[in-house]
Amino acid sequence: MGKSLDRFYRKQSLIYKYFLYFISVGLIVFFFPRGGKFKYEFQKGRSWQYENLYAPFDFSINKTEEELNEERDYLADHKSVYYAYNDSTRQRVRQDFRDAYENAFSDAGFSTSSKEYYFTIGESILDSIYLLGVFEDMALQNRALVVKENEAVPVQPHEMVTKDGANERVEALLSNYPSGPLSLKLSRVLKRVLRPNVFYDKALTEKALQDELSTISFTRGDIPEGRLVIAQGEVVEAEKFNVLNSLKSQYESELWKGDNFYFILSGYTILVALVLVMLLLFLKKYRPGIYANNNKVTFIFFNILLMVFITTLAVKSFEMYIYAVPLCILPLILKNFFDARLGLFAHVLTILILGFVVPNSFEYIFLQIIAGIVTILTVSELYKRANLFISVGQITLIYMIGYFAFNMIQEGNLDNVEWITFGLFLLNGMITLFAQPLIYAYEKIFGLVSDVSLLELSDTNSGLLKELSNKAPGTFHHSLQVANLAEAAANEIGANAMLVRVGALYHDIGKMNKPTYFTENQVTNVNPHNELPPRESAKIIIDHVIEGIEMARKNKLPDRIIDFLRTHHGTSLVYYFFKKQQELDPEVEEKGFRYPGPIPFSKETAILMMADAIEAASKSLKSPTYPIIDEFVEKIVQGQLKANQFLNANITLKEIETVKKVLKQKLTNIYHLRVEYPE
Repeated sequence: MGKSLDRFYRKQSLIYKYFLYFISVGLIVFFFPRGGKFKYEFQKGRSWQYENLYAPFDFSINKTEEELNEERDYLADHKSVYYAYNDSTRQRVRQDFRDAYENAFSDAGFSTSSKEYYFTIGESILDSIYLLGVFEDMALQNRALVVKENEAVPVQPHEMVTKDGANERVEALLSNYPSGPLSLKLSRVLKRVLRPNVFYDKALTEKALQDELSTISFTRGDIPEGRLVIAQGEVVEAEKFNVLNSLKSQYESELWKGDNFYFILSGYTILVALVLVMLLLFLKKYRPGIYANNNKVTFIFFNILLMVFITTLAVKSFEMYIYAVPLCILPLILKNFFDARLGLFAHVLTILILGFVVPNSFEYIFLQIIAGIVTILTVSELYKRANLFISVGQITLIYMIGYFAFNMIQEGNLDNVEWITFGLFLLNGMITLFAQPLIYAYEKIFGLVSDVSLLELSDTNSGLLKELSNKAPGTFHHSLQVANLAEAAANEIGANAMLVRVGALYHDIGKMNKPTYFTENQVTNVNPHNELPPRESAKIIIDHVIEGIEMARKNKLPDRIIDFLRTHHGTSLVYYFFKKQQELDPEVEEKGFRYPGPIPFSKETAILMMADAIEAASKSLKSPTYPIIDEFVEKIVQGQLKANQFLNANITLKEIETVKKVLKQKLTNIYHLRVEYPE
């Protein structure tokens, strides 16, 4: 049991990677839309590259979106407009007419028979006008229907009258009767009481329209099994493209049924598993430091899963918005935290995974890979705000140019350019700008360090550096000089200059505890080491590394910066005090006089070791000249090489020679060496 647990603990890092791998494969396949994959790739405007294609089964030809929109527009233009007939309004009008008539004809000068006669005429006119009703607003649609007593009665446009039309109808009907004062008075009464009683019924009209739209057929015609769909070499023009798309959609939906489900699921699983295996193999072979760090591996897989999830969600629910998904955030973030090669590799693998499920996969893969390459080539020094805006602008432009070119190939003209897609590319760019806050969130969640954080840490007015400048000004000045030397060397060999600069600024913070025990902080001729035995002096010197690490962790400096504190002396010997102890005890061992290490394990930490040793030792140069500086630098770096301090660092001998050259030039500038002119 104990041995099993021991093996488990030794292999737990590998076991976690297996777990992460299988979970990622399962989640990606789970995210995929439920459907098979058509086995032929085709594009409008290109020739059919495969053998003659015959219909594998009976299928219907789908109408194009343009055809469906035409039918919808026709129905909308010729829809039936419904009006509601309000009978209570008609009854109130009749009652208002009686009251108004009695008041108007109460004059004793009119005979009773005349009053009754004209009253009958008035009611007859009202009945005639309100037979179809008075419309509040007259529409001139082809089909108007008045809903009266739960029955829709068709009405011709000329039969529809508004209040003004009803007034004219009163005059027309009264013209059939004798004119006179009574007729004129009746006309006034009728016009005064008339009011609309037929109103536009928007809800019923819209419901009727939706019912008609729902009857639209999405297909036109059928292709029987065995009929030739397209011949080899034939150009995929508009009609053929529609037929092939119809076959593809029905093929993919039919394929996902019965036992086919398990085969398709297995196929997707194998392909996704292969892609993620390639990622792990790449990390293991070319990025062993990242591969060994489960936190970083998790971060990479998380970002890939996030991009796959968002894209597949768009494919399932909002297919037209697929180009609004900011996939270029993936290489941008990975380049910011790791390097360009890893960022591009992960981006390409993610695009390959998504190629299984997106429509027009060739076009999509081409555009996204090109955009990813542009991201890698343009995004640099992300801590400079303008750089991100410039890069996003270039990425958006590449999307637009690529889409424009594909449209010209497929359509042969610019008539069918979907301009909304250009808006989606702009939206994509706007979302990509959120990479900055996303990077900050990732730093807090995964404990990673970006260039933006490094820029903040390089501020000499920040806590630790301010304290260093107050307590150990000599060490602070030394750190600034080392930072300048190391940054120049890193720029020359393509290392991370910002990282090495920040590492140099903090590498000696451990000297703050006992600043006067280090020569650069001694302002008098009194050296406290004169009162101490060599072994104790060596311990104080060595302890500045350990105390610096503790101080850095207490102040929550990132591990990448702490690495510089741990390695800037490697396992080198505190030579001066070792020699003094040797004078007292010739048999003394080196063990108590060596730094604990580890030795540098990156280009950046190796550069700092060289720059630190050379800058510190250069203070002892009395009258520096070109030959003296050259010999001085060579001696120190060769000593570090002989002591095997760079065995674990991925820095080449050629790069070391370049670093030495830069350091010599910088020291020459520091000491202001000039050509001596004859007097």
